[in-house]
Formats: sequence, structure tokens, C-alpha cells
Amino acid sequence: MKVSLASAMGTCFGVQDAINLAMSPEFSSDLTIVGQLVHNPQVSESLKQNGVSLVPGIEDIEKIKTRKVMITAHGAAEQTKQQLHDAGFIVYDASCPLVMRVHKTIKSLVTKGYFPVVIGQKDHVEVKGIVGDLDDYLVINSEDDFSKIKDSGNRKLGIVTQTTQQTDKVEDLVEKIRALDYVDDVAFVNTICQPTRDRQVAVHELADQVDLMIVIGGFNSSNTKKLVHVCTEKGVEAHHIESFHQLNQEWFIGRQHVGITAGTSTPEDVINEVHSEILSIAKRVEGLEKEVLHSQ
Repeated sequence: MKVSLASAMGTCFGVQDAINLAMSPEFSSDLTIVGQLVHNPQVSESLKQNGVSLVPGIEDIEKIKTRKVMITAHGAAEQTKQQLHDAGFIVYDASCPLVMRVHKTIKSLVTKGYFPVVIGQKDHVEVKGIVGDLDDYLVINSEDDFSKIKDSGNRKLGIVTQTTQQTDKVEDLVEKIRALDYVDDVAFVNTICQPTRDRQVAVHELADQVDLMIVIGGFNSSNTKKLVHVCTEKGVEAHHIESFHQLNQEWFIGRQHVGITAGTSTPEDVINEVHSEILSIAKRVEGLEKEVLHSQ
């Protein structure tokens, strides 16, 4: 059984910078992260072990007991940051620069007279941050949401995307929005981040070679889910796991080539643990298969 790693996978620079900042010795136990720094359970656990406190979101501000607070890599609205400042906290911003580019882009489109539309998941923390300072907006995730555009009465749309969206899906949606008879003008800026695109391209290429894909990342990680979706679209069986403990030996029986990829919030040590365990499983499965052949 062959085991191959995707050519691009794992933590991107924005995630790694956020982790490095939060783990800095200068904070000790005087830091609370407002939200999940990155969507990865191992990172969250490491932060807790380092003395960092976590609260789900700005609505839990009364639970914050430290002087210093941190905005997550997913970004936040300026009004959220101001609320923390006004409450007397020292605010550290770990927002990914590529997420903040989306904030700036959509505000620029509004300034130019376009009605703001975000392609993404309306309940995702990144999207909430993108639209948090806007007076009015729409979040579109599929064709089922097109009725929102018609009902809004806005015919001049400025569209951006959540950074972790799937490229093919976004391009398809934009083309269909342009074709709507109740839309006159569309200004589209593709703000899917380059690390997300690189990982999607890499998994797409690897999926052509394997008969099983293991995708590593937090179960609430948007970009990791998109990697799984790329595999299933190509007809390749894919299993989404958070750690090597979740691997099932039965998945590997009869497989010829197994691929491994990981989302942009997945640390290298987690990937290495999974890779090592898969290599061990491969040896065990090959041994079992040889025993079966000899017994026939």
C-alpha cells in the first residue's frame, strides 16, 4: 500500500502567526482569546495548557478575567474590537492579513456604490466579522439564497468571498448571479486566500492518484470540509479526522494508494502523528492480506 502526502497542506502563515503570538511568554496567564483562535482542537488544548483562557465570543465579555484579550485569526468587526477597548481591555489582534483584506475590499465596494454580498457561511465567525461593520448586506451560500437578492431589490452587487470557500463553487455562483434578470451590475473580487487555493489544488491532484483520502483538521474547520468535498466530488472516499486516534483500520483494507491532506489550521505535529499511524496500519493490513492469500 502506497501512502502519499498532498504537496500543499497544513497550517498557513496566518494561522501559524496567530498561534505564535498567543503562545508568547509575554502573556503568561494574562490572556483571554475571544473565540477559537484557530479551528483545531489540539491548538486549543495547547493554549489552555499554556495558561491562556478562552471564551466563545464577544457576548461572553463578562466572563473575561484577564487584562489582555486577543482577536482570533478569523478576524472581527471593528465595532467588536472597539467594544473590548471600551471595556478596558488591552486588545491584541491575531487576525489573518488575508481575512482583513476581505474586510477592506467589501468596504471599498460599498464606497463605490455596490450593495455588499458575501459568498460564505452566515454563521461562521469569519463571515460575522466581515459583515459586522456593514449597515446592510447579504450572505449567499448556494442558489437557494438567490431569492434574498431579488427580495432586497438591489441590482448593483459587490461580491466578496469567505477566504476558505471552494473555488469552483464560488465561480459558478458568481456566473449565475451575473445572469439573473434582476441584477444589472456585479463587481466581484475573489477573496479566497491563496493557501486555501493551494490546498484545494493539491488535494484535487492527489485525488486523481489515490483510492482513499484521509483529511486532517478540526471538525468545525471550513477549509478542511472543503477538502473533503473536493474528494467526494471526484468520487474518492474521504474520511475527515481530527487526530490519529480516529483512524479505523478497516478503511485501509484492500486499498492500493492512500492520500493524506490537512486543513490550514492543522499543525505539522498532528499531521506527522497521523502519517506515522497510517504507515503502521498499512503494514498490519498488508500482513493480514498476505495471511489470507497463504490460507487460500
